[in-house]
Amino acid sequence: MRLEDMMTRDFATLRPEDSLQKAVNLLRNSQRDGLPVLNKDGVLAGIFTKTNLYDALIKGTSLQETVNNYYNHNVVKIKKDLDYQEVIDLVRKIPVGTGVVVDGDERVVGLFTKVELITALFKEEQLLNSRLQVICKAMHNALVSVDYSGTITYINRAAEQLFNLLPAKVEGRMVEAVLPGLDLQPVLTCGQISIGSKYQVGEITAMVNKTPLIDGGEIVGAIAFFQDVTELETIAEEMGTVKRLNQTLKTVLDIGYDALVVVDESASVVLVNRIFLDFIKREENIVINQPINKILENSRLHIVVKTGIPELNDIQFIDGKPYVVSRLPIVRDGQVIGAVGKISFRRVDELRELASRLETMNNRLAHFQEELKKERFREKPYVFKDIITVNSVMLDLINEAKQAARGLSTVLISGESGVGKELLAQAIHQEGPRRNQAFLRVNCAAIPENLLESEFFGYEEGAFTGARREGKRGRLDLADGGTLFLDEIGDLPIALQGKLLRALEEQTFERIGGTKTEKVDVRFLAATNQDLEKKVREGTFRKDLYFRLNVIHLIIPPLRERIDDILPLVYAFLRKYNLIFNMQVTEIDSLALLSLQKYHWPGNVRELENIIERALNFASDHLIGIEHLPPHLRQSSSPEKNNTQLVENHNRVSHAYRDSRTEQERAAILGSLRRAGGNRSEAARLLGISRSWLYEKMKRFNLN
Repeated sequence: MRLEDMMTRDFATLRPEDSLQKAVNLLRNSQRDGLPVLNKDGVLAGIFTKTNLYDALIKGTSLQETVNNYYNHNVVKIKKDLDYQEVIDLVRKIPVGTGVVVDGDERVVGLFTKVELITALFKEEQLLNSRLQVICKAMHNALVSVDYSGTITYINRAAEQLFNLLPAKVEGRMVEAVLPGLDLQPVLTCGQISIGSKYQVGEITAMVNKTPLIDGGEIVGAIAFFQDVTELETIAEEMGTVKRLNQTLKTVLDIGYDALVVVDESASVVLVNRIFLDFIKREENIVINQPINKILENSRLHIVVKTGIPELNDIQFIDGKPYVVSRLPIVRDGQVIGAVGKISFRRVDELRELASRLETMNNRLAHFQEELKKERFREKPYVFKDIITVNSVMLDLINEAKQAARGLSTVLISGESGVGKELLAQAIHQEGPRRNQAFLRVNCAAIPENLLESEFFGYEEGAFTGARREGKRGRLDLADGGTLFLDEIGDLPIALQGKLLRALEEQTFERIGGTKTEKVDVRFLAATNQDLEKKVREGTFRKDLYFRLNVIHLIIPPLRERIDDILPLVYAFLRKYNLIFNMQVTEIDSLALLSLQKYHWPGNVRELENIIERALNFASDHLIGIEHLPPHLRQSSSPEKNNTQLVENHNRVSHAYRDSRTEQERAAILGSLRRAGGNRSEAARLLGISRSWLYEKMKRFNLN
């Protein structure tokens, strides 16, 4: 709206030579407070108002005189193309009640008065307000308006429906009482504009824009616009779930061993995994939407799409080599909409390699299950008292280990598999100053090489594909303040030996994918069944690492070199498995013991324990006999049938061995009593028998 739309176009004009009488008549007829005065060229020269007329009459001027000496030459001239806001500003500023509207050539085109203009503006305001009301009511977005105090002055129909409000009940109330948590104070006090903030009330979720209302530079209120996003948020959440599922599916497909390809109803490729792309040596953007026959040689997926018949474990020749493949139709609502192809093995001959790997894994699993079964009844860690021995070499070794336990130096424990290296390591930790701190074990042989580094040192967030989002602490970090036991250290990959050496020497490390050097305080114990000096000479073990580990070297002798420990160990294992199996097998006969003592024990104490466990499964009485031992132990000791000489020889040897066994048992009891300092309960524990059983044997051997 412009000034020309509000001005008066019907008006009279005067000339400077016109009489006052004419001016009176024109003013009376037009009912105007003033008339424009034009010169001879029709250009505005001034304005003659009622005030000018009154001034002339007061002076006694005749009505026949001209208006030339009485009109105002300084007239307010306004351009006709002023816009709505400029007109409002004009009304506020001009000192006169009547103004003249001119065009670009200064020619008069209309008149205006404040009263007319205010009336026109009032009508326009009414029109604008009506339009605004209609717009607000028709708006899809909810609108709430408040005054400077935060009192609700208006809500539109969308707000009524969205928040279930009635205008009569909410207008005049504080907005916080109606819409808790909306918080319009920053808008009302500071004029702060807030766009796109989230607002929740009940089950309604909306995005809200908060804007101040400003009049004359002052904040007089605020408006809040709401966009209901409850349904959109649900849809977005569902889309996010679908997206996460798609990402999960893609990840699962990419980490699988099989090559996978999915085609649509036209047998065009729609999805492949990384294994398939590597197999055909092409990029994904080249493969997608291409017919499968152009991508994969001898494919029958297009036939499966047509027939809907699955083809499982078929042989398909690709580049002249046989592959095991499966083809499955994708069915939806009874219609075949595509098919999935799977190359199970990259070559048929890889089946042999896979079978071998599975056999190795099964053997390792069986070993772990066996170890778990043996340890399930044990709650406390091993200490030196748990080491069953009466052998003088072992007793000296235990004394050395006790001395080593008092300090924090690295200890290297050597010995054949099954001699009890981890048991000794736990005892050293429990005897030392860090007994109340962590004791962690890393088996350098059991953990795959590509995972060993992360097990040792941990990794940061996103260090590699498949890494945990929050990262992972390594064993070295977890053992801070305690002891880290490196079992089978001889199998540590050469690539990790340098990093371990740094951790040993500087007590520092860096996580995979990290840049920060971490400081730890860890005592290292290591064990091996290999000749590390030989590995150093062969170049498979670092010399500097070997010398750093070999500060204190404890060598556990094999079981075949300490035959006197067999009987105490047998008693200990009998007691353990009697508890597990709820049995009462308490003795072993002479011939069975002779077989155990003659055996060379490649598996050492672990093998002896397994044999005793096996024997208890076959024993039906309180005694383990030769017949309860494994075949390879009883063949050389059992008498042959129908051979009188061998039977006699066996009986003679058996009688002689009983005497020998008596001496061995007597020596074992005396040795355990010496080690226990005369404490019979401790001596019984060392022998693996009950205290009452010990008393009975001492009575039998006259040791009371």
